[in-house]
Amino acid sequence: MRILGAVIAGGKSIRMGQEKALVKLGSKSIILRVVDRLLPQVEDAIVNANGDTKRFEFLELDIVPDIDTELETPLAGIHAALIYAKEEDYNAVVTVPSDAPFVPHDLVRKLSGTKPAIANSKGQQHYLTGFWPVSLLPLLEAQMVKSNRVQDWVKACGAASVNWRADDYDPFLNINTPADLKTAHKILPRMR
Repeated sequence: MRILGAVIAGGKSIRMGQEKALVKLGSKSIILRVVDRLLPQVEDAIVNANGDTKRFEFLELDIVPDIDTELETPLAGIHAALIYAKEEDYNAVVTVPSDAPFVPHDLVRKLSGTKPAIANSKGQQHYLTGFWPVSLLPLLEAQMVKSNRVQDWVKACGAASVNWRADDYDPFLNINTPADLKTAHKILPRMR
């Protein structure tokens, strides 16, 4: 099975005050940490981002913008990634948000299979961290007409919820605010 990784970087970063994917966590940007952890698990990876693509050139990955630019939710990123994957003959896509620098090394192995799946930790569903077979594309496009919410998509496609332990730290911590960034700096030395 050929699996494409897709880092979804379409958010507006309002709570951070600057583009959170490019904020430094230690010596690397948050998005570079995401890519470094995801890339060894997949055939290749892309970044879903809108606007000036030059800001992500340092990653040396294809930058794929939203196709449905009116949607304005991460669902547009999943859609763009699935279209790219179909065009490039991938069987599935694993999506992760660009602000989750601790995604586990076993993410793709645990999520991937024949059916859609999302990550779960500490009882919280991580709707954007998911495994999506390319065959779901027609269902996704039909769902996008009904709702722009990722959680509605997860329900519509019957995605399984795969649990991760979060004893030491939550591997799906999203860095949305300066306070989250402080928490991430404390986790960094313990990161596996």
